[in-house]
Amino acid sequence: MLSVSNEVLLDAGAVSRCRRRVHLEHDPAMREVPLAPPDPAAQQRIADAAAHREAIVQRLMDATGPDAGWVKIARDLPAAERVQLTEEAFAAEARYIWGALLPVDRAGHRRGGSELLVHTGAGYVPVLVVRHRITDRGSGAPTTVMTDLDPAHRLPDPARKVRSQPRDQMRLAHLYRMLEALGKHEGHRAIGGVIGLDADVVVWHDLSAGTWPGGKSALTEYQSRFADRLAIASAAAEGEEPLAEPSRVLECRRCPWWPTCEVVLTETRDVSLVVRGEDAMELRRAGVSTVDKLAALDPADEPPPMNWTGGTFADAIILARAWLADLTMVRKVDRIEVSRGDVEVDVDMESFGDSGAYLWGSLLTGADIGMEQGYRAFATWEPLPTADEARSFAEFWAWFKEVRERTLAAGLTFRAYCYNALAENRWLFGSADRFGDYPGVPTKAEIASFVDSGEWIDLFRSVTDQFLCSHGKGLKVIAPVAGFAWRDPEAGGEASMSWYRDAVGMDGGVPDDDQRERLLRYNEDDVLATHALRNWMTDHAQTSVPYMNDL
Repeated sequence: MLSVSNEVLLDAGAVSRCRRRVHLEHDPAMREVPLAPPDPAAQQRIADAAAHREAIVQRLMDATGPDAGWVKIARDLPAAERVQLTEEAFAAEARYIWGALLPVDRAGHRRGGSELLVHTGAGYVPVLVVRHRITDRGSGAPTTVMTDLDPAHRLPDPARKVRSQPRDQMRLAHLYRMLEALGKHEGHRAIGGVIGLDADVVVWHDLSAGTWPGGKSALTEYQSRFADRLAIASAAAEGEEPLAEPSRVLECRRCPWWPTCEVVLTETRDVSLVVRGEDAMELRRAGVSTVDKLAALDPADEPPPMNWTGGTFADAIILARAWLADLTMVRKVDRIEVSRGDVEVDVDMESFGDSGAYLWGSLLTGADIGMEQGYRAFATWEPLPTADEARSFAEFWAWFKEVRERTLAAGLTFRAYCYNALAENRWLFGSADRFGDYPGVPTKAEIASFVDSGEWIDLFRSVTDQFLCSHGKGLKVIAPVAGFAWRDPEAGGEASMSWYRDAVGMDGGVPDDDQRERLLRYNEDDVLATHALRNWMTDHAQTSVPYMNDL
């Protein structure tokens, strides 16, 4: 049985983090290994979160008044000083402690802090302040208004339901255990709150309620995960055999350790390079650990017994063969089909996180209907969130609607295209919902009528249905196969977030016109990429992309 090093201390993020990353973070041999450079977009998200937290604490302090019993601890102080100030606030039984850093729980191997601790009379409860949405439309979420920090006042919200954010609950459970070790927790209940991006309510989570799969509670799930990560970290710290091997998962995209894992996975030709997540684990259990072993299987044979989740097992075999042949795409179907119209519009939307959609770009091509063809953008350059978003969206919809109406009046067919309609649909419906009173903004029923029609074509779905893609299905991966290249070498959704901040002067600077032009050029290239992709699918893919049964 593994012993646990006294030096191993885990923060709340460890229970939601990749198991291999936990190993690498605690392996003494990896301390000198260079990590991937910081992601500018990730750094920006960190800065945004810090600004969000500061705005929230100011609102809370203003609402509760100067005599409410606040202790505010600056996050940029040395850790030892923050811990000391937190302990002093505990001793004084401060009503609200902002920026608390709890004393290290060496016996429990935990470390961490909370944006806010609230004294309820029976002990402290943690309240997180996060920069993501914590509720959806629905009912039943246990909430109080944001300025009411007493969980005893929580009631089922008739307009909101809890949005699944497992990491929030895992962090609350971690903090609850740390408070428990200090004797500062509420003894009769395990509860914690979260204030989200919308900053209108506190959602209160009962950590002992059986709301997780299988009727488990958040605390039970946390304990299981924590024990697993602690064993992994301890083995790494003590130089024992690793309990977690590398495997490609979604988290790899933004992980600083990815260059280290990528080398190992490529050298071993690990099966997770083409089949990710739980499916890769299932294949390893069945003895299929490499891309080569997967490719050698017969798609016509019955797969080994396993809990398979993604696509078909036969498709996974073909993907492995495509990867070995260095093919980005292979055809799943004998004949490629894309719905085409006499008049066509390519659409691409740019949003800034959950704050809104600031740009709707469009490319009109096809038959002459008396409207100027080419690229056209509808944008607001006021920092989101802003009511001016309603204007830009209304102008886009008025233009789009006129194109459709003129096309139909001329007896012609109309088609509009995007790549991954989930994003565009979210803001089509969201804009109609938020700005329904603004002149020219369509109703949600009008949006639904269009989205559900055969005129709205999601090229991502067309690619998914007709191709297997060994390196992913993102537009930046697929469009180059069709011969398209973006003009900006840094083009990408993450980079555009930083450009947007400069374009609107979000950080107090002067709005940057060059960055506005850069965003417009990037958006124009996105719609040109969808245009190039569908033309290629219609005219060239049939002969230039191998058929999967021929591999």
